[in-house]
Formats: sequence, structure tokens, C-alpha cells
Amino acid sequence: MNDSMNTDWELFEVFLRAKNGLNHKHVGSVHAADTTMAIGVARDLYTRRNEGESIWVIASKDITASDPDNSDALFEPAKDKIYRHPTFYEITKEVKNM
Repeated sequence: MNDSMNTDWELFEVFLRAKNGLNHKHVGSVHAADTTMAIGVARDLYTRRNEGESIWVIASKDITASDPDNSDALFEPAKDKIYRHPTFYEITKEVKNM
């Protein structure tokens, strides 16, 4: 396909689930006119050998992520709550799994 044809198409991120019960994993990106076309293009590109069971696509512009440079400010408050990770007591041997 000629790249000049799809310069106005939206960029979609593609997530693929290999088997039922597994998580979807990011496998790449595609340009498409809409979500239906994005799923079709993603299928053609990323499931040629029957690798997939489910495909998710999302417009790249709709993804919001935290800034790695601000991770201390974002995650530090959770570190102050030691009760979330109770490692200050011993579990008796009678308790097999917790």
C-alpha cells in the first residue's frame, strides 16, 4: 500500500490475546480510517499464523499515560501505607497459602 494514501488515517494501537484466558498484549500499531478497518488491518498484519483469539484496537490519541519522570510523586503515597503489604508479622506454619 502506498504510504501517501493513508497520511490522513488515524493511528490505532493493537492489542492481541493469543488464547482465551490470557491477557491482551500490545503488538503494534496500524493506520486506518476507522475502528472496523483497524481491526481488519490488525488481523491481516498480526494474526497471519492463527496466533490470535481476540483483537483490541484503540485510537492512539485516546491513550493517556503517566509520565515516568513523575513516578515518585504518583506512586510515593502508596508506599506510606504499610498495611497494604503486611510483612511485619509471621504466619504460622498451619496456614499453607495466603
